[in-house]
Amino acid sequence: MKKTLFTAIILLPLLSACSEGNSSSATQTQVQEIANEVSVNREVDMAKVARGSRLYQMNCAECHGSVGQGAPNWRERDADGMFPPPPLNGTGHAWHHPKRMLHYVIANGSPGGQGKMPAWGDKLNDEEIDAIIEWFISRWPDQVYAAWHQMDRRRGQGG
Repeated sequence: MKKTLFTAIILLPLLSACSEGNSSSATQTQVQEIANEVSVNREVDMAKVARGSRLYQMNCAECHGSVGQGAPNWRERDADGMFPPPPLNGTGHAWHHPKRMLHYVIANGSPGGQGKMPAWGDKLNDEEIDAIIEWFISRWPDQVYAAWHQMDRRRGQGG
C-alpha cells in the first residue's frame, strides 16, 4: 500500500506536467538535443513485438488508435474534464516517461482527474504489458527512441 501511494504521489505531477503547456517545438528541440548526445542500437525482440502488436490491437487500439495515433485533441480536456487518449506512436508524451512509469499507468490506469485509462493489471500480466510497451516503442522514430532511451537509462529504470 505504501509503495503504491508513494508511486502515485510521484507519478501525478510528472503526468500533469506532460498534459498541459507542452509546446511541440520545445518537445522537438528536446528530442533533437538528447538524440544528438547518444546513438542507440535497438535490440528488438521481434517475437515480443509481434505479441505486443496482437495484445495492443485487442486491448488498446479502440482508444489509442490502430497504429497508436491517439485522439486528435489529446492535449485538450474533454467536456468531462479528462484528457483523451494520447498518441503512443512517438508524437505524444509517452516518450517523456520511463518504462517503469509506462508499465505502472497501463497496469493501474490514469491518475485521478487526468484521463480515462482504466487499470489493465487485472486483465494483462506484466509480460503482456511489457510486450505492448515493446510494440509501441518499436514504432517510435529513431530520434524519439534515442531520447527516451537516454532518459530511461539515466533514471535507472531499464528500457
